[in-house]
Amino acid sequence: MRFRSALQNKLGWILLSLTIALICVSDLPLFAAESETSRPNILWITSEDNGPHLGCYGDQYADTPHIDKLASQGMIYLNCWSTAPVCAPARTTLITGMYPTCLGAEHMRSMVKLPKNFLMYPQYLREAGYYCTNNSKEDYNVAKPGKVWDQSNRKAHWKNRKAGQPFFAVFNHTISHESKIRNRPHTLVHDPAKARVPAYHPDTSEVRHDWAQYYDRITEMDALVGKNLRELADAGLTDDTIIFYYGDHGSGMPRSKRWPYNSGLQVPLVVYVPPKFRKLAPPDYQTDGKSDRLVGFVDFAPTALSLAGIKPPAHMQGNAFMGQYETAPQEYQYGFRGRMDERYDLVRSVRNKRYLYIKNFMPHKKYGQYLNYMFQTPTTQVWKRMYDAGELVPPQTYFWETKPAEELYDLEADPDEVNNLAVSDEHQDILKELRQAQQQKILEIRDLGFMPEAEIHSLSDGGAPYLIGQNNELYPLKKILAMAEVASSGQQNEQAELVAGLDDQNSAVRYWAAMGLLMRGEDAVKQAHSALQKSLKDSSKSVRCIAAEALGKYGDAQESKEAVKTLVSLSNQNQDGVYVAMLALNGLDKLSNEKVAPVKDEIAQLPLKNPKLDRRLQSYVTRLVERIEEKQSQK
Repeated sequence: MRFRSALQNKLGWILLSLTIALICVSDLPLFAAESETSRPNILWITSEDNGPHLGCYGDQYADTPHIDKLASQGMIYLNCWSTAPVCAPARTTLITGMYPTCLGAEHMRSMVKLPKNFLMYPQYLREAGYYCTNNSKEDYNVAKPGKVWDQSNRKAHWKNRKAGQPFFAVFNHTISHESKIRNRPHTLVHDPAKARVPAYHPDTSEVRHDWAQYYDRITEMDALVGKNLRELADAGLTDDTIIFYYGDHGSGMPRSKRWPYNSGLQVPLVVYVPPKFRKLAPPDYQTDGKSDRLVGFVDFAPTALSLAGIKPPAHMQGNAFMGQYETAPQEYQYGFRGRMDERYDLVRSVRNKRYLYIKNFMPHKKYGQYLNYMFQTPTTQVWKRMYDAGELVPPQTYFWETKPAEELYDLEADPDEVNNLAVSDEHQDILKELRQAQQQKILEIRDLGFMPEAEIHSLSDGGAPYLIGQNNELYPLKKILAMAEVASSGQQNEQAELVAGLDDQNSAVRYWAAMGLLMRGEDAVKQAHSALQKSLKDSSKSVRCIAAEALGKYGDAQESKEAVKTLVSLSNQNQDGVYVAMLALNGLDKLSNEKVAPVKDEIAQLPLKNPKLDRRLQSYVTRLVERIEEKQSQK
């Protein structure tokens, strides 16, 4: 008995030891798998200011071997939109997974706050154990809610993570940026004679040089992408990493960047999913494949979280197109344009797989408003000179003229988007469908862009503008949108409704009512001059600005003089704020030199700096003042 008991005890210890050993042997790899390979690394490689002008997209002029190779191993998306056609709003869309239009962040360098419970997507990844790096550009229109990245600078790199820690890393390449396609001297590699000049650009040596230099920069960018991929491969991490390559919006050429056409919004997106993570790939994923699925920047944050096994938070407005929480493909993609640097505008666009619809809520403003930064490009300069000299014919003339209220383009038949089908009888059904889709999205997300920018900031009073937008008492969007639609329609039989709107309790309604009268021109303003004169003393400074612009442009001599005086009085950024000052100075800039001349000394004395402003806003008032003074010197 004693022997049997001892033997049993010994065998028990042996079995226990073997079990522990087996557990240890099996557990170590399983634990490593959990930390290293059960969740993918995610690498985003981005480039600035370039559309899908790549070999893998069928562009024979492009020289992009590294991106093409990645595409042959992965899949390209044929219909990816950046949501915004310029850097800061586009990057705001990426970092939040929300439309900047509902955050009060659609305008360039607006710097607003998020609600306290809204985090940026890297914060959710970091909470889940990811090491998150950004090398190196941020450029958001929203303030960061605490620490967003583990490292965000030119030294940020996935290699700095802890052993076994999954990473999410961004590498951003600036060599293809707008500023790099116009810097001279530059010895061209691509033959400018072989460059494709789009139908809206004049075919000149300057334009061909810019297009060729743009492609040269894309080749240089491609080499940097190759370096990122090679570094990953050398570390033995390619098989553990889901890779995205994408551009941040359309090309830096004029009428692409800053414009919510397909040319400004379509970006390349190449995705590689290694075999071990194919379960996270979308159903249509295939090696060397192409997807026509509609995806956009608003979808990227929820997609990154979905790939990491994190359920996207409810406030994110995009749709995951990969990963554990993938959603059904979307029927439409949406784009927008707000204030671009120092110039105001409001445009919304929506597309399906074939058609693009654009609604211009400020059609009285020209497409090519004078932007100091844009006019540094040789193409912009020669294009405008030729237009002024009467040397162009449509569609090359369109960019320098006012806009129609609505635009509709067949992207298959008309990839340059120059044949507006909005008045085509046979396209009225698709026009109505896309118009309705856009209006529904505006109401669904509570688009704040219909509120004057100055009031977005004053009403939020240092808080999150998003909360103002969600408050129907403060922001009765349906009523405001209805007035904006009336204002921008241009219909003369709606003038009485606009005049009545000047007495509405809501300042945004009054703003659009005044805008509608301004848009209709001299006859409308003269008929409504008494109501507009009353609006010069409106409690809203933004309403005053628009009423003053209308009377300054179309009123009689005394009304014009009073209007100019009002605009100058509202142009002091240290007194009335930078957003009111920009609106007032834009109004002055639209008046004739003769009307502005009596106040040129007062304009020269306006403060050009406000040290309390974010540094990225500092130059806008200066540019407007300099432009007005330049025009005065040329009279």
